[in-house]
Amino acid sequence: MAETARPVTHGRVLKIALPIVISNVTVPILGAVDTGVVGQLGLAAPIGAVGLGAVVLTGLYWVFGFLRMGTTGLTSQAVGAGQAGEVAALLTRALMIGFAGGVAVIALQWPLFAAAFLVAPASDEVEGLARGYMAIRVWSAPAMIALYGVTGWLIAQERTRAVLAIQVLMNGVNVALDLWFVLGLGWGVEGVARATVIAEWGGLALGLWFCRAAFGVPAWRDWPRVFDRARLRNMASVNGDILLRSLMLQAIFMSFLFLGAGFGDVTLAANQVLLQFLNITAHALDGFAFAAEAIVGQACGARALAVLRRGALLSSLWGLVICAALALGFALCGGAIIDFMARAPEVQAEARAYLAYMVAAPLAGLAAWMLDGIFIGATRSRDMRNMMAVSLVIYVLSLVALVPLMGNHGLWLALLFSFVARGVTLGMRYPVLERAVARA
Repeated sequence: MAETARPVTHGRVLKIALPIVISNVTVPILGAVDTGVVGQLGLAAPIGAVGLGAVVLTGLYWVFGFLRMGTTGLTSQAVGAGQAGEVAALLTRALMIGFAGGVAVIALQWPLFAAAFLVAPASDEVEGLARGYMAIRVWSAPAMIALYGVTGWLIAQERTRAVLAIQVLMNGVNVALDLWFVLGLGWGVEGVARATVIAEWGGLALGLWFCRAAFGVPAWRDWPRVFDRARLRNMASVNGDILLRSLMLQAIFMSFLFLGAGFGDVTLAANQVLLQFLNITAHALDGFAFAAEAIVGQACGARALAVLRRGALLSSLWGLVICAALALGFALCGGAIIDFMARAPEVQAEARAYLAYMVAAPLAGLAAWMLDGIFIGATRSRDMRNMMAVSLVIYVLSLVALVPLMGNHGLWLALLFSFVARGVTLGMRYPVLERAVARA
């Protein structure tokens, strides 16, 4: 039986979102530290190598981002419906998928990396450094992918302080080891990779500790429930749609990086620096999108349309506040941030030439990120898949039209157009989502 839906207040939204905002902002800050540490070498190639290697691996891992999103949606609905046994079973399923996916990435690393570099026209120096980075960092793949499931499970129950603690531990360890391995021991790009591997396994260990209550009761290993065919089919359907959506989204970001690499090492390094701004934007907005996931999912489980609507509205309102603050901050301080992350004068000058796109990015992406959260909570994964396909087509058409005329400026415009397209198309499907909940 469904539980009575909890009322949605500004306080509830902020209690869920603020730890995630803090947690997620630290993720691109870590990327900025990685970039800044190797940037102290005064060369463009190490910056490009860390950026290229990190984007390839993050792209591979985030193919499994369906595990975080699907687990949040399904678990939050089970919480709203009062199905405690299913909540525990979902954690077990998520961990099994996460570890299996990580082992698969390790086993297939050579063909995966070869395919990535086949389409990446980077210089020999950048590619060689990036290969060394990736060969080390890939060994934390099981930890990172399993952690997606753990994080989604915690978010669904509004346990976002635990998520913050995991991220703080990972980033703190990573930054400390970055400084020691790279600046202290002189390990260069490989030192950055080793620091990341250690930090990611530590993060998973802490995440499992936060889930210890679930492992203390029999429900997590209720194998008939864990392997129930109907529930597995539903999970596979939701995750499959989100997987396809994630593949299309990663195709956009990876093609952006690879096409940028074709403009030379300096432009590649500048784009990598600017991507840290975009990552900060994405992760800050995700804090409120995650709040929407939890609230909307629980409202769907409880069949409470009014609660769903208010949760979507309040979380989006706070997302708008964050967007305005980020755009203003980038406009005022963007140049100083660029100078901090890259010491090479040519990289600084190139990055400044494209800073305006970072000021526009928060507003361009607001609707896309918030509606993603709403649709994930409602497990409307088919709509997410289909609207992502439309957005990908718009992105490709924009590339074809703009890049030959405008070069790297056209590349940035095409990326921002894909954000707008995703928000508009999902917004057109939102009334269908509400009608589905009303009929349930």
